[in-house]
Amino acid sequence: MKLTDTKLRTLTEPGKHADGLGLYLEITKAGGRYWRMKYRFAGREKRLAFGVYPDISLKMARESASKARKLLQDNQDPGEVRKEQKARVIHENRNTLEAVTRDWIEHQSARWEPVTMGRIQASLENDIFPTLGSRPMASLKARDVMEAVKQVEARGAADQAGRVLQRVKAIYRWAVTHQRIDTNPMLDLVPSEILKPRTVQHRAALAEKELPEFMRKLAAYDGAPSIVLGLRMLMLTACRPGEVRGARWVEFDSKAALWTIPAERMKMREEHRVPLSKQALDVLARIEAISGGRELVFPSPYYPSKPLSENTFNSALARMGYKSIATPARACRGQSDSSAAEPPCGALLAGTGHADAHRSPELPAARETHPCTLHGPGRPRANTPVKGEGATPLAMVRASPGAPDTGLRDRLR
Repeated sequence: MKLTDTKLRTLTEPGKHADGLGLYLEITKAGGRYWRMKYRFAGREKRLAFGVYPDISLKMARESASKARKLLQDNQDPGEVRKEQKARVIHENRNTLEAVTRDWIEHQSARWEPVTMGRIQASLENDIFPTLGSRPMASLKARDVMEAVKQVEARGAADQAGRVLQRVKAIYRWAVTHQRIDTNPMLDLVPSEILKPRTVQHRAALAEKELPEFMRKLAAYDGAPSIVLGLRMLMLTACRPGEVRGARWVEFDSKAALWTIPAERMKMREEHRVPLSKQALDVLARIEAISGGRELVFPSPYYPSKPLSENTFNSALARMGYKSIATPARACRGQSDSSAAEPPCGALLAGTGHADAHRSPELPAARETHPCTLHGPGRPRANTPVKGEGATPLAMVRASPGAPDTGLRDRLR
């Protein structure tokens, strides 16, 4: 006889009380009431638990038993299916977006400089974790990420929004590869289809006509020698500010006029050789009197065992009157990539780390050629100054707005 709600309310006798088709209520001697289902799969008798009465009503128990019988009809073991579902829930709850992101950051950390890793981590902590971090990755939809990214854009940080989107997509790719999720729902998220078009504002750089005044201000700048000479080295080599700030004496070979930056200090993780001009060697000779006995070439004036801080060069330019007019990284590198690539000075690209991307096929590899400054009608002469104090800082040169770019040789004749 099938069970009824009325009978269940008065049922107290220990034992198994059947409802039919394998479903029964088991009452223990201690008074516990448990819903069970007996079934056979692959020739073996098994049991399935559905919960405690009255928390699980008769109707609910019958519905659960019906679902189990449907699985049996599909040749699936309902007990194993339940185990897999529980394991999946546990797996998804452990693999929240924040948890997987932190594992991704740790996995990628060897490829990044500490400052780069800090920026990436901060962007995700500020813009993604507060709304999506605690949710299982597998439960997130493309719309969830899109809305989070558009909130970043709405506050006026369009560039940051694009970077955050690319990072989230990279995290999902990594998660699929490492079996943290089964599928990647973010594949179709394209920045150009989500974010509004924007006008690119290039970093500030000095116009060519402003260089003489800049050189005078740099020479007269009352700052620590490591800062002044560091800026000058930045201009003469067109290296990245971080590469100059972290320069070690063991990296320099004055006799060979060569600066070899090890792979671990380069953005692209490849050893980089920077030919040194006469003026760059002069900078080394002057700073050697200050830091020659130390590891760092351009140490902090306050903590000699540490390099110059990240904002040191920017602060120096601001004090010289160039705030928002020139930033070291772009002012010293932007024009080098374009102007210095023109024959015969392709070698000037050696310091930028972008040489091969811009070099003409007929030019020798920049990393294997010494830098030149121009002398006479377009003819190269190694280490020869061009007008004014020392060599013209080619890394700082930029064509005046609106003026046609006639080429480096024509501008320096």
